[in-house]
Amino acid sequence: MRRFYLFGFLLLMAFDTLAQVSFKYAGNGAFPPQASIAWLLRVFSQPWVYGAVVGYVGAFFTWMALLKHAPIGPAFAASHLEVVSVMLLSIWLFDEHLTLARVLGAIAIVAGIVCLGLAEDREHVGDAGDQPAGTG
Repeated sequence: MRRFYLFGFLLLMAFDTLAQVSFKYAGNGAFPPQASIAWLLRVFSQPWVYGAVVGYVGAFFTWMALLKHAPIGPAFAASHLEVVSVMLLSIWLFDEHLTLARVLGAIAIVAGIVCLGLAEDREHVGDAGDQPAGTG
């Protein structure tokens, strides 16, 4: 089951990251926004818009599969790993700066996910110990 979680959350992070990076590229090509058919055609002619759609659809189905098996608390926290992956990719793709505040924020996100995962593991160990012999 751990492999399922690991693969699932990595896939979810990849889809979410694809969506966010695609939106950034699509947004860069969509400026200046205008209330016109020409602007809509310009937006929808960009492949990055479709990358964002693929990212969100993939994330939706991956999230649904994960929620069937994963506890909601740690799952919801882990679903926000894309904040860290998007930050790291933005440094490379968009020349954004890595600041101390961003590093500390990323560390806090990862530490929070690890803490929730460890707490969930301990609860499962405690639950298994509460069952009478021969029933678990």
